Amino acid sequence: MRHRKRTVKLGRTTDHREAMLANLTCSLIRHNRIKTTLAKAKALRPYAEKMVTLGKKGSLHDRRIAIARLDGKVDEVQKLFTEIAPRFKDREGGYTRILKIGPRPSDASYMAYIEWVEGVSSVTNAAEEESPKEETKAKKPAARKKAADKEKAPKAEAEKKSE
Repeated sequence: MRHRKRTVKLGRTTDHREAMLANLTCSLIRHNRIKTTLAKAKALRPYAEKMVTLGKKGSLHDRRIAIARLDGKVDEVQKLFTEIAPRFKDREGGYTRILKIGPRPSDASYMAYIEWVEGVSSVTNAAEEESPKEETKAKKPAARKKAADKEKAPKAEAEKKSE
């Protein structure tokens, strides 16, 4: 009987499952948002959140545990401890969210996005805000010339008065 056994096996051996969760966690750390099956996302959530908790503690021992659990991927551990964990310093838990996106066409497996709760929206919003600004600049070069002429005009007048 499997009473009180929380680990979802996902049809894999223990070593394969641990390696897969470590790789998914590294991808989540690297890209801030990944697309995977709903079952894998639900299995990944506690694993990734425990990594953030280690990052929030920040000791050398916790860093070594994180390196061991993420199969020696030092770059991802560095990013976890320096960028991701500080975002959640005032948060007690619930560092990830799962967004269901429906079945995959090929095999009807339910797919989902898993992402960090804080920071992802600010990253995507910043990218969305920058692109319209660039488009407006490209569309209105005459407006930029007028603004530049207005800035130069007071300087030119000041130079004429000083002569």
